[in-house]
Amino acid sequence: MPPRATPSERQKRLGAELRKMRLAAQVPTEYAAGLLGIDRTKISNIESGVRVITPDRLRTLACNYDCHDQAYVDALADMATGRTRDWWDAYRGQVPAALMDIAELEWHAKRVRAGLAMHVPGLLQTDAYARTLFAAALPPLSKAEVELRVALRLQRQQVLHRENPVGYVGYVHEAALHVEFGGVKVMRAQLDRLCELSEQENIDVRVIPFRAGAFPGAGQAVIYAEGPVPQLDTVELDSAHGPEFLHGQSQLDKYRAHLDWMETASLPSADSRDFIHAIASRL
Repeated sequence: MPPRATPSERQKRLGAELRKMRLAAQVPTEYAAGLLGIDRTKISNIESGVRVITPDRLRTLACNYDCHDQAYVDALADMATGRTRDWWDAYRGQVPAALMDIAELEWHAKRVRAGLAMHVPGLLQTDAYARTLFAAALPPLSKAEVELRVALRLQRQQVLHRENPVGYVGYVHEAALHVEFGGVKVMRAQLDRLCELSEQENIDVRVIPFRAGAFPGAGQAVIYAEGPVPQLDTVELDSAHGPEFLHGQSQLDKYRAHLDWMETASLPSADSRDFIHAIASRL
């Protein structure tokens, strides 16, 4: 197959894992290329996500790299399986590629944990609330661009309601429940929606009250997507210049501890729901 012009974050991650595996085995690119009967430059392209690798060829490399973690190899082979067009591909060329990467990350996750301090997590937002957030972007987005982003965000939410829904834990700081994005009517509807969603078996909404005091991360928005095996976990951070994806072991450890702190500081699920109801009733 021809090289990809712009590999997705998932495709780049697959290549990065193959490179990590090869380096751990101290195998040179020339030897890896010989195993597959290809030019050494194609190994570099595979490891950067630019070139496709089949599951069979991936297993050949894993075997010769002396990787004996079968669950890990199976998960990588699944990532290498040729895919058909997915729902987020309909937005290709219309929204930044990184936004589709988030949708793909959530779609393939085993569980998602999200921690936010200043606004409600994207997978739990109403359309009006999301529209307010995107309309406040700098530089300003056109009305059409705002609507495309809102549509993508709402479609991302299907991972919570599909036949085999993703498990989801959202840690929301009390501050986010008081910022009236879109005004009182929009915010009240958003808080009601939070309470409604928190009743679903696969969704856990936890509030971190002001009285919990200091918290790590200075309010940074964090998504931790658990992969089919721990080695394939991914952290996504929101920033002013767009999403950032991390998967180094020290980074995973750091943000897992970050969310564990939020778990400890947050109210239990039922108490969180009552807390949100009380704020909504005062609006």
